[in-house]
Amino acid sequence: MNTTSDIHRFSIEPVDSRRFANLCGQFDEHLRLIEQRLGIEVRNRANQFELIGDPEITRSAEAVLRQLYRETRDNTDLTPDTVHLFLQESGLENLSEALHDGHAPTVLRTKRMAIQPRGPNQQSYVRSIQEHDINFGIGPAGTGKTYLAVACAVDALEREQIRRILLVRPAVEAGEKLGFLPGDLSQKIDPYLRPLYDALYEMLGFEQVAKLIERQVIEVAPLAYMRGRTLNNSFIILDESQNTTLEQMKMFLTRIGFGSTAVITGDITQVDLPRGTRSGLTHVMEVLKDVKGIGFTHFRSKDVVRHPLVQRIVEAYDLFDDQQEQRKANERREREARQQEQRDAD
Repeated sequence: MNTTSDIHRFSIEPVDSRRFANLCGQFDEHLRLIEQRLGIEVRNRANQFELIGDPEITRSAEAVLRQLYRETRDNTDLTPDTVHLFLQESGLENLSEALHDGHAPTVLRTKRMAIQPRGPNQQSYVRSIQEHDINFGIGPAGTGKTYLAVACAVDALEREQIRRILLVRPAVEAGEKLGFLPGDLSQKIDPYLRPLYDALYEMLGFEQVAKLIERQVIEVAPLAYMRGRTLNNSFIILDESQNTTLEQMKMFLTRIGFGSTAVITGDITQVDLPRGTRSGLTHVMEVLKDVKGIGFTHFRSKDVVRHPLVQRIVEAYDLFDDQQEQRKANERREREARQQEQRDAD
């Protein structure tokens, strides 16, 4: 871990007071945001900048500041949300946090791109996948659970650590009745696996994915078709696992064979099972929480890496749910108090 703090000095040209005011933000809020996210100190006088912190981070932060300055050239008004997205895309936040938590940043390499997990939770998630045979990624939408699982699978396939990738998902409709779906088995379940396909296409290319599916190196299957199989030397991803029943989750976990890695992703706040049916994901979190060799990574709203509004939406839903639970608890206490008063009066 590098704990040295150096002073990195540079200037940005051309000098334009309006553009520099846009770059720094109102009351330097953009610079303060960069300081907060990267754990460095930013000083500036006009176009002269000083960045104090880890040398690797400050050099990269200079590139981000220059890029943001170029954005102001066309009279584009920068906002804190814009700066937030630039920092996410640069991968600087996870570099900073990894340096502070003592781990070197993990990078996954595929045929078409290199993928660097963002933030300490994503880094921890990928390390857990690499270190454990069974892993759970649990959290809200937009935290990269599925995308990083696919990236780990492709990385392992290209390193020849596994022989095939299996993509599994329960065919549960998200509150809509879609009716009869035409086509063969693959075509029927394609709509449910679209996020996994999209990630594969991005990492390997459409033609390569089609070839691997044809050769059954990549296999897609509904969860119901997994019974009776034993999966060796495979990377298995069970997506949307909050929509599994208790029996389905147990059945899936007992399919794991030698040389295989399983990643189970899900969001326990978005269960689409029939009312009264308990989610296999919430159940397995209790059953396996103390079992050695199984990794659990819990994501929160702060780990959302999509548009900043997605993070705010997730936080708003969490707050609303908490308030509803508190209201129900208060009503229950009041009801019990009234019942006790009635018994005392009798």
